[in-house]
Amino acid sequence: MKFNEQYIKTLLPERAQDSHKGTFGHVLNIAGSGFYSGAAYFSSLAPLKVGCGKSTLASCHSVIKTISSLSPDIILLPLEETSSRTISNKSIKILEPLLENYQAISIGCGLSTDKETAKFFKNFLEILSESTIPIVIDADGLNILSSTTLPEQRNLQRKTILTPHPLELSRLMKVSVDNIILQPQFWAKKCSEKYDCITVLKLHKTVVADNKGHLYINNTGNSALAKGGSGDILAGMITGFLAQGFRPFDACILAVYLHGKTGEIASKELTEYSILASDLLEYIHLAIREII
Repeated sequence: MKFNEQYIKTLLPERAQDSHKGTFGHVLNIAGSGFYSGAAYFSSLAPLKVGCGKSTLASCHSVIKTISSLSPDIILLPLEETSSRTISNKSIKILEPLLENYQAISIGCGLSTDKETAKFFKNFLEILSESTIPIVIDADGLNILSSTTLPEQRNLQRKTILTPHPLELSRLMKVSVDNIILQPQFWAKKCSEKYDCITVLKLHKTVVADNKGHLYINNTGNSALAKGGSGDILAGMITGFLAQGFRPFDACILAVYLHGKTGEIASKELTEYSILASDLLEYIHLAIREII
């Protein structure tokens, strides 16, 4: 199958007019820490911008307090907080009985690699290992994963998506960044094989690879996306499509394509120099309009 622009434009279905907020899925986003509340905000709002019905942010109290003042659209779930203002492992008891309420999960954006948070992350993945809920692991989730020995690590939850940039992928694969840059398609495929997942390697031409040999090279986007927070938005977009029932590979290529288009459209007005991640959220609808 050719995952080209023509294929991508067939992916967005018409939205049923007799729908309700439950029709389009519910995302659980586990993100943020005392110093990275913006990552939690971007990755929680982006799912709603691509059509998801509900988005819940689960985070420590200090982040929840900040996000409550930024957006009335995000559902807030306070978790146990450490003295370092990161998520405590005690939060597992809060989340575990709630997981059946969500159609997709993202974890890692601005999470921190604090020892207690790393313990929480490992235990959370173990809980999800037998689940069918798709999960996106980004940012600090990837950094913890690369330095943590998980039981049967190759058998992460079977609908796992990893979204590394080259440095994060180099840590996951234990090779140099130069190797990743020289052979991005090769290493994206190798990561998918190692972790039995889909890999979204974020580059100028982002690579999406799975463990079945499928490969997509994205051609949208520009330097406007080279800003802090842009990757958090992409993670949220992918999760938002997953919650709506998209197949994982389709969710990834559609989100990557639209994320790039958003940067292109926004730069026509704001220039590639001046776009902020928060600006991107205001242009996602225009990128969607181009393919519906």
